[in-house]
Amino acid sequence: MIPHSNPPHHFFSNHEKKTSFLRLWSNQLLTTLCVLFSFFTLVPLFSLLYLLIHKGLPLLHFSVFTKLPPPPGLHGGGFGNAIIGTITMVGIATLLSAPIGILGAIYISEYAPHSSLTATVRFIAKLLTGIPSIICGAFAFALVVLHTGQFSALAGGAALSILMLPTILLTSEQALMGVPSSYRDASYGLGATPFQTIWRIVLPEALPAMMMGMMLAVARAAGETAPVLFTALFSQQWASSIMEPTASLSVLIYNFSALPYHYQVQMAWTASLVLVAMVTGTNILAQLLFRRKFQ
Repeated sequence: MIPHSNPPHHFFSNHEKKTSFLRLWSNQLLTTLCVLFSFFTLVPLFSLLYLLIHKGLPLLHFSVFTKLPPPPGLHGGGFGNAIIGTITMVGIATLLSAPIGILGAIYISEYAPHSSLTATVRFIAKLLTGIPSIICGAFAFALVVLHTGQFSALAGGAALSILMLPTILLTSEQALMGVPSSYRDASYGLGATPFQTIWRIVLPEALPAMMMGMMLAVARAAGETAPVLFTALFSQQWASSIMEPTASLSVLIYNFSALPYHYQVQMAWTASLVLVAMVTGTNILAQLLFRRKFQ
């Protein structure tokens, strides 16, 4: 006679397993706390957006994009020259910093990830992310303004590029490191060279994340005031060249918010709303374009 044996115990079965009430209650409590704290972190953001829309929307009409800033105490006008000046200086900064940052990230990530030079570059880049922006303005002032003899959009772009460079380099490196090594191994197995692998396989895969890092750098540069005050100064007129003093939204907000006139203060709020909308819209558009192209 075969003796009666107990059925085998299965690891994934729920036989004789019951979740305690305390565990269910603590799980529900911690989940609720996480959701609640996540909501609290969004409160400052939504309050800021509310203030920008509430105080900046009344003066937001088409003329603010086409007219020059009004003199202190007068109504009307706009800040079209400041919008163009901001776009110009951020564009110059991107043209100066993006190639250096991306090429530097490719080198330290793909060619020499463990060399002493790579460790030095990483250390300096991390150090530059915490440097006060006014130091970058002073450096660009000594490097560009003193040599050219005038404040200019070029000097402002050079100052902003120093701020953008470490962010672009470090985020691009992380984006490249996020590409699976199996992609590189498969490319090498098919006979591709390191350059072909990086250009055709690694960069397209990492580009959406790299664009996110670049947009973070652009957002920081667009909102900086101190470096632009040191290098581009400000102008009440339309800029006809990158080698002359140029208006910017950040400096206009700084100047108008300190004036004892209600209209100028309200226009500063409108300029802040336009600046946030420009940065957000550019970020969203870049992500949509590059994700569609490379997916």
